[in-house]
Amino acid sequence: MFGIPGKAAVTLTPIAAQHIARLMAKQGSQGLRIGIKKGGCAGMEYTMDYVAEANPMDEVVEQDGARVLIAPMAQMFLFGTEIDYESDLLHAGFKFNNPNVAEACGCGESIKFKDA
Repeated sequence: MFGIPGKAAVTLTPIAAQHIARLMAKQGSQGLRIGIKKGGCAGMEYTMDYVAEANPMDEVVEQDGARVLIAPMAQMFLFGTEIDYESDLLHAGFKFNNPNVAEACGCGESIKFKDA
C-alpha cells in the first residue's frame, strides 16, 4: 500500500459520503471502486464502478456509511485526494480534489499527473 500508515488514502466530504452510501444502498453494492485509465485530452481519466466484492489488493476507505475501494494501480495517484460531490443547475457529479494532478482539461474529465 502507498501512503502513510493509519492515514486514509482519500477522504470524502460529508455530501460525497452521503451520496456514495445512497448509491450503495440503491445498487445493492459493497462500495464504489475508484481507478484511473488512459484516455481523454489530458491523458488520464478517473473511473468509478460498483463493487460486488472487494479485491484483496484494493485499499478500502470507509467513512460515514460509504465505502470506497481504490484499485491497486491508482493508489499512488490518488493519495491525498478529497472526493466531493457537487450539484448545480447544469450538472451533478463527483469532484476529485487531487494534489497529484499537474493539469486538467477544460471539461474536467481528463487529467495529467505530476511526474514521479
